[in-house]
Amino acid sequence: MDKHLRTKQTKTSPIVASSSSQEVSSIEWEALNMNQEEEDLVCRMHKLVGDRWELSAGRIPGRTAQEIERFWVMKNN
Repeated sequence: MDKHLRTKQTKTSPIVASSSSQEVSSIEWEALNMNQEEEDLVCRMHKLVGDRWELSAGRIPGRTAQEIERFWVMKNN
């Protein structure tokens, strides 16, 4: 049998659980109170850098990357 005629078998990669699939408490998902300026900045930063929440949080004093991500998820889902 010719080596070139053999069909390739594709390897299946294991499913990796991401942090977003973990259960969170309802307290963790309470709505964040952001002012309009903060909301605008989050939206502009997301357009520029995407899901790099640490970079966005660095531009908003007093906000963590987790808060920025939670705000984005709650607003856009």
